[in-house]
Amino acid sequence: MRAFDYLQVTRVDDAVAALGEGTHCLAGGTNLIDLMKGGIAQPRRIVDINRLPLTEVIDTPDGGLRIGALVRNSDLANHPRVRRDYPLLSEALLAGATPQLRNMASVGGNLLQRTRCYYFADTAFPACNKRMAGSGCGARQGHNRIHAILGASEQCVAVHPSDMCVALSALDATVVVRSRQGDRMIEMTRFHRLPGNDPAQDTRLANDELVLAVVLPRPAFGKHVHYLKLRDRASYAFALVSVAVALDVDAGRVRTARIAMGGVAHKPWRAFDAENALAGAALDPVAIERAGRLSTLGAVPLRDNAFKIDLAQRAVSRALQIATERT
Repeated sequence: MRAFDYLQVTRVDDAVAALGEGTHCLAGGTNLIDLMKGGIAQPRRIVDINRLPLTEVIDTPDGGLRIGALVRNSDLANHPRVRRDYPLLSEALLAGATPQLRNMASVGGNLLQRTRCYYFADTAFPACNKRMAGSGCGARQGHNRIHAILGASEQCVAVHPSDMCVALSALDATVVVRSRQGDRMIEMTRFHRLPGNDPAQDTRLANDELVLAVVLPRPAFGKHVHYLKLRDRASYAFALVSVAVALDVDAGRVRTARIAMGGVAHKPWRAFDAENALAGAALDPVAIERAGRLSTLGAVPLRDNAFKIDLAQRAVSRALQIATERT
């Protein structure tokens, strides 16, 4: 870990003024500190934002919810409004990490988790385009069991690690950020990037922007929701495949469906084809199975992860079935 300047701030504008190239914000530190210890993140300046007034969860005028960037994951998962109106988010948060980490991890930090890949996380492997452009992608010819089957590129096949972000994508959340030029809103489905030819950047957040909050729209999905996480062990493990399902059902037919997947792409992956197929359909086994098949349309497996296609399809179908049966 190399030396860095440390700045502690108590005002949002002071934090924004300090941002720029080579600067990282410190909240819970559950991801950043590990990256610094491993020599992957080497900031010149750390801005400690833990004293900023970004810890509120408040109702919005249109009936939605605004969640401050410094709200801890455990607090958000157990917030009465979240448990009542956005149970999908609560389920996803409680599926992530451990209680100790959830007590430290923040909403903003969770949004900015770096993608998961053995070859990115260990500098002993020289080939990683995320760490050094043009060095290659070690995972393509290496051990790639956990890697992407959707939206990958020749440059990178890493996967997004967050459970919370998968649920936020399904719930049509918006991220509020601030720079010296003012505030802007980024739809959750656009906040994270696919790797393309420039995999170094995981999100659309500029280096002079600070995440202020996440805004959830007015609740549109009540009881018919489910977060399903499939992993190698029962706890404290990243998802091989995860699925967030939210259904608006009327008289046995789907008015609106949301399906987002984790562990399959460089970002939370919205299965739009499956969602569109469910709109107006009766929730019967045929429709559910078809949605599962459509959820992986365009998938391109690697040598070790072809099993993920079938796993993802079955996970989507299973999550839809569970969501359907909830009363």
